[in-house]
Amino acid sequence: MTAQPAERTADFDDFYAATAKKMVAVVFAVTGDLGEAEDAVQEAYARAWTRWDALTAEGDPTPWVRTVALRLAVSTWRKARNRMRAHFRHGPPADAPALAPDRVALVDALRTLGDDQRTAVVMHHLLDLPVDEIARETGVSSAAVRTRLSRGRKALGAKLREEPEPADPDRARHDRRPIREVPLHG
Repeated sequence: MTAQPAERTADFDDFYAATAKKMVAVVFAVTGDLGEAEDAVQEAYARAWTRWDALTAEGDPTPWVRTVALRLAVSTWRKARNRMRAHFRHGPPADAPALAPDRVALVDALRTLGDDQRTAVVMHHLLDLPVDEIARETGVSSAAVRTRLSRGRKALGAKLREEPEPADPDRARHDRRPIREVPLHG
């Protein structure tokens, strides 16, 4: 039995309002690009709307929308990797909001992970999804998810523990060992 058009619209609107912000945050954590995350999530919700009756008949549509958004984002992210590098070389766009240093460090560290590890870490730690559900959504075994989580956490820990370069160039100069002078003549 399908819902009346007004009911269907209201159900979808409520679902969107309750889940969209978190969905963008998750996809952003996986891709590291807010614009790409927003685009992928928007497309996933548009696709969900066309299948809304079937999705709600099966239960909670959230995993379906998340899976579609992540697949779209990762696919787009792979295709746009070189374009993103070019943008980073030229600096962020003028209207980009400033991010907290911790958030920047986390996003940078997440970017160093492979797609599979990054997806597992984000789904488990940002969404609080259990390993079995991540396995179902990504189509791999629970053991594979546990391995990806373990390796991903280890890599993130190592990356986040790295010492940053000193901000003060004078201090950096004093921290280096002096260069030993070598005479030019024997």
